[in-house]
Amino acid sequence: MAVFPVLPERLTRLYSLAYNLWWAWHPQAQALYRAIDPQVWEFTNHNAIRTLSEVRPERLQALAEDREFVASYDATLAAYDAYAMGQASTWYDMSHDHVLPGPVAYFSAEFGLHESLPIYSGGLGILAGDHNKEASDLGLPFVGVGFLYPQGYFRQRLTRTGDQEALYDRLNFADLPAEVARDPQGREVKISVDLRGRRVFARVWRFQIGRNPLFLMDTDVEENDPRDRVLSARLYGGDHDIRIAQEVVLGIGGVRALRALGIKPSVYHMNEGHAAFLGLERIRELVEGEGMSFAEAVEVVASNGVFTTHTPVPAGNDAFSFEQIVDHFADYWPRLGVSKEQFLDFARQEQSWGPSFSMTVLALRTSSKRNGVSQLHGDVSRRMWQFLWPDLDTDQVPITAITNGVHSPTWVAPSLSSLYSQYLRSDWQRHVDDPATWANLDGIPDGELWATHRRLKQDLIAYARQRIRQRDERLGEGASLLPGGREVLNPDALTIGFARRFATYKRATLLFRDRERLLRLLNIPGRPVQIAFAGKAHPADQPGQAFIREIEHYTREPEFAGKVVLLEEYDMDMARHLVQGADLWLNTPTRPYEASGTSGEKAALNGLPNCSVLDGWWAEGFNGHNGWSIGDEREYLNPETQNDADADSLYTVLERQIIPTYYEMGPDGIPHAWIKVMKEAIRTCAPRFSMSRMVKEYIERLYLPAAELGRVVSSDSYALARQLAAWKTRVRAAWPAVTVEARGPHDGQLAVNQSVDVTASVRLGGLTMRDVAVELVWGRDDNGRLRDAVVVPMTAGESLSDGRQTYTARFAPDRNGALIYGVRARPNHPALP
Repeated sequence: MAVFPVLPERLTRLYSLAYNLWWAWHPQAQALYRAIDPQVWEFTNHNAIRTLSEVRPERLQALAEDREFVASYDATLAAYDAYAMGQASTWYDMSHDHVLPGPVAYFSAEFGLHESLPIYSGGLGILAGDHNKEASDLGLPFVGVGFLYPQGYFRQRLTRTGDQEALYDRLNFADLPAEVARDPQGREVKISVDLRGRRVFARVWRFQIGRNPLFLMDTDVEENDPRDRVLSARLYGGDHDIRIAQEVVLGIGGVRALRALGIKPSVYHMNEGHAAFLGLERIRELVEGEGMSFAEAVEVVASNGVFTTHTPVPAGNDAFSFEQIVDHFADYWPRLGVSKEQFLDFARQEQSWGPSFSMTVLALRTSSKRNGVSQLHGDVSRRMWQFLWPDLDTDQVPITAITNGVHSPTWVAPSLSSLYSQYLRSDWQRHVDDPATWANLDGIPDGELWATHRRLKQDLIAYARQRIRQRDERLGEGASLLPGGREVLNPDALTIGFARRFATYKRATLLFRDRERLLRLLNIPGRPVQIAFAGKAHPADQPGQAFIREIEHYTREPEFAGKVVLLEEYDMDMARHLVQGADLWLNTPTRPYEASGTSGEKAALNGLPNCSVLDGWWAEGFNGHNGWSIGDEREYLNPETQNDADADSLYTVLERQIIPTYYEMGPDGIPHAWIKVMKEAIRTCAPRFSMSRMVKEYIERLYLPAAELGRVVSSDSYALARQLAAWKTRVRAAWPAVTVEARGPHDGQLAVNQSVDVTASVRLGGLTMRDVAVELVWGRDDNGRLRDAVVVPMTAGESLSDGRQTYTARFAPDRNGALIYGVRARPNHPALP
């Protein structure tokens, strides 16, 4: 039972405002709730609703009579009302004028919206939260679908030896801005799915994210067996059986929740493969409801499906054994009109341990728009999943790339935002993705930018010291003081930040590879350096937890004491302090395993230069002047060789470039050379790696084309879907008889732009010329592999008496070096991309 105080009449809207997470990315609103009771605000982890429920009634009455607080209250509500009622002036409506008949439905296993709602584990969830906020800011009709985990993700506690303990607290839903979701008739929405012959129910909760809703499911309801009530208890908790059950509820249950709510999406976006079962549910609806075949239904479902993959290694993609799938779906595939073998083959991926049912393959097959999350990751993804498109060259595999961005109102320090407003433009956040917004960055006086950064650094150090003291007290240890009574962390030292998931490929301990060299770097006379680490390892990730123990060990060595700190309980609040207050952001992943990474983007928005491996977003962002690179743009066959090379590069760039630049002070005591790098980081990274730019790309490159394709495929009683399915069936049957024989120069030398004629004869195997595209493909010879391919359509010539069709093409290579070429035939239909 939750008992809330009665609000004074003058402050009655504090509750309604708290139930819209708009306040979570508007500092003015956060300051309002903090002013109610700063101690309660901190104790509740900045939870607006809980702050209201725990503050004393007499305090609220006093605030109602406080002119300064009431003025802040009125100003905050005015800003909120202008936002909520300003739909017509949003970017989406001014640019696209309601072109989507229904919202984008965005499915994700986790959402990182605010530290008081701990249902996120890392970058995937933070990105999903930022995506939801930006969709609201831009005015995009958008609906989020996920889980409300009663125990959320774990809280991290570290022992004296650095062992990570995972603690789970039960969320009190009365303390959250959650309301029971209701259908158009006002009835509470509960959905159900079948799991191994059991009917499992889930309640649906509604959160308001600015202009848009987020619907989260929870299986802890009375109708369920005890084993099913805990199904949604924890994010990424439990074994593979729990995982597949969660994903059934997320995908199949999520679609059913939207149906019960009366929501008809124009586009279905799967953020990673966790939600891919939604495609099967949509297929079932069409087979059972529209009398369609499985193949026809796939065409409809894929047409307006969007899939974003975030994983650059096969092992990181969710996959289940065929036995598990049969166990969970034996009663489901007959409803799709397919056999067991057809069902399993639809998402088959061969693994070292045998065939598996891949959630990524399922998502790729039930979407028409697919993307990786950086340019490098897009290339890795095309190579990884090329086996699904064996007739296409790698660079033509239909997986594009949209590089991740970050939501500037969430991550830019308020004091720095004020500086941007003063010197750039007052509405810079509405135009963050416009390079012109940042053109006058040099107009910010170096002294003001440095003073602002110094204050943020002081805030970080005070915050870190407090967190360290709290841990010391919990462990029964004395205060973390250095000889002479000094506290840990020196405000005048170059402070390096490293905070992220402690996955092994992120190499948190790379900096310690040469202990003695690192000690020399940390102790250069007059040029001190210190490092702040933070991050969690998954409870099942023992190697990642070993990294945490190793770093904790170093923090307790006398030589490193006070210069290396490890902060426990990493969350969004700690992340903000670090990306706003450190001097330099360090990122050391093993290339190319960092799909994108966003912590460095957040740091750059706050003026922190990055020092990073050229992987993920930094492979695009680094220009030689806005930070520093570690190593080269290459991968090594031997991991130890790569570790050695990257560690040496890191030490060298710290020693020769970073540390000298930071401590190069002008006569006024300001490091102008360092500030030049800071400004270049802001100028180049703020527009390019903003969430605004990212979501606009999703809208224009993925959402709108998918919605239009969905409209065309579904029109006229799904005529095109039925036609495409029949055409593909006919082409698949005939394709084994299609043969190609090409003629052209096999070797020799050519001059640049010298023409080459190539002919081909193609046996069409009973297909028509309209069914087959014949193309000349040429490009660089990369040890027998085609690179930088150029495709030249071939022109049909005469039909030969033996049934073959001739084709010709001419190409003139515009580049020198070793080249290769070939002729290919591929299925062709006007409705295919």
